[in-house]
Amino acid sequence: MSGSLRGNVGKKDAKRLRKEGLVPCVLYGQKEQLHFFTQEKQFKDIIYTPKACFVELNIDGQKHLSLVQEVQYHPVSDSIMHVDFFEFANDKPVMLSIPLEVTGTSPGVLKGGKLLQKVRKVKVSALPDKMPEKVIVDITPLEINDAVRVKDIQSADYKIQLPENNVMVIVNPTRSVVEDSPEEAAKK
Repeated sequence: MSGSLRGNVGKKDAKRLRKEGLVPCVLYGQKEQLHFFTQEKQFKDIIYTPKACFVELNIDGQKHLSLVQEVQYHPVSDSIMHVDFFEFANDKPVMLSIPLEVTGTSPGVLKGGKLLQKVRKVKVSALPDKMPEKVIVDITPLEINDAVRVKDIQSADYKIQLPENNVMVIVNPTRSVVEDSPEEAAKK
């Protein structure tokens, strides 16, 4: 993503940039803050995706590795008004919201249970080169009333920033399963 440094910083300059289809931005985190602007269409693949993205900014020839920290939208038109970028170092851990993906087929669901995914995204702390694209949860061993907790999916590469006993995915019983259970027990 490329951008140009802003000569003036202020409300009038920001309004002028927005009228021209440009977005005022700021980059912070390492040495000093850099105020720059870029075209709004460059944000399409970064902001409007469920994936977490590292962004390589090219500001007047200087390259910076960063993350989108905050986006401000217009209250009526939903156009992007301002974006904050956080510049990170490769030797320090960063924190990102990563999508949680469920894989496999649960025997509890096949018996009539209902799969309930409590969390869609999780905050993960890791070094930038070890950051996963998504956190994968395998539900193959789950029977009815079984759950996958945070402690069940920890990795050496990253750490999920939630309490260990938080439930991520659970197979709940349904009415049909509850009603069938005593009848099945009587038949046996």
